[in-house]
Amino acid sequence: MAGTPISMSDHSIPLSIDEQGVAGGVRFIASPNFDERPSAMAVTLLVLHNISLPPGIFGGGAIVELFTNTLDCRAHPYFDGLRGLRVSAHFLVRRDGELIQFVACARRAWHAGASQWRGRPRCNDFSVGVELEGSDAAPYEFPQYLQLARLTRALRARYPLPDIAGHADIAPGRKSDPGPSFDWARYRADIAAPR
Repeated sequence: MAGTPISMSDHSIPLSIDEQGVAGGVRFIASPNFDERPSAMAVTLLVLHNISLPPGIFGGGAIVELFTNTLDCRAHPYFDGLRGLRVSAHFLVRRDGELIQFVACARRAWHAGASQWRGRPRCNDFSVGVELEGSDAAPYEFPQYLQLARLTRALRARYPLPDIAGHADIAPGRKSDPGPSFDWARYRADIAAPR
């Protein structure tokens, strides 16, 4: 499936998520790193992550290549440690606000790893994972907040999603993202504001 990247001026246009959990008009790059959710498992958690490859470097195709198992691990010394890694997320929000989907939300993406939320283990079973192109130390960009709020509203229209957490919240001590540079107050205000 393919769509057109969303430009800055299109962030106010509502996004819709279909019954399979595919966002309309969003570029879909299929990741093989997913499986089926447990039977009758409702999606109730949104997990926010950050990613940059190599760490602290933005742009380029390495994130997409990692999620599609096509990363050339010889291309950078850091990539050697990613050899054989099979991970994905449902969505990626680029620095410029471009939204890319890798896995339909009806399926289980492999983003959370060993995790638990409110006493429930295996967060991949009941969550949607959104990667923000960024790092713990670098401030996120204005278009990313706009796109993330737009996506969150669309996900909430499709799923109950009573909870939103960072990867650090579901895997404390193991993960730190989206990091101290993520402005939770701004994000909460953005998703509470009228479209």
